[in-house]
Amino acid sequence: MAENDLIGERIKRVRESRKISVEDLAERAGLNPDLVRGLETNALIPSLAPLIKIARVLGVRLGTFLDDVDTLGPVITRSDAPVPAVRFAGNTRAVSSELDFYSLAHNKAGRHMEPFIIDIHGSSASDIKTSSHEGEEFIYVLQGTVEVLYGKETYELKAGDSIYLDSIVEHHVHSRNGDARILAVVYTPY
Repeated sequence: MAENDLIGERIKRVRESRKISVEDLAERAGLNPDLVRGLETNALIPSLAPLIKIARVLGVRLGTFLDDVDTLGPVITRSDAPVPAVRFAGNTRAVSSELDFYSLAHNKAGRHMEPFIIDIHGSSASDIKTSSHEGEEFIYVLQGTVEVLYGKETYELKAGDSIYLDSIVEHHVHSRNGDARILAVVYTPY
């Protein structure tokens, strides 16, 4: 199967998964419905401009049509299936991991959010370095107590508490009094 054939199939699969008609997609993208049909049936060779417009309307990256081979539909992470951890240090002079990130959507194509379970290991308050980036974060404490430095404020959260914050503000999350576990959803626009 030629690459152009795959592009048409991918457009159609994403459009149908979003329950959008060809006509509605064409209208939202400012394209002729016959052009969209031609792309989906591989009767037309795609050009970049309409593919970008279609990707925006469908809420996916352009790569979803060109090179993604990951899951387009829902991604399920089972509680009994091991999820590999990515380890990070929480301060500038760490000699061991303080944060273990377990991605809950590592194979979801074109995602806009990054959901994680994060184990936060006991850390000292020294050498904490706040950071900032575009986007937003939602944190829900599953176990233990965490401290969130956010701008000039400090918030203490216990199991069952949550915080939704703008990531552009300098922030840092660390445990208090031993280990903690959180659910974190990070959104970074691209």
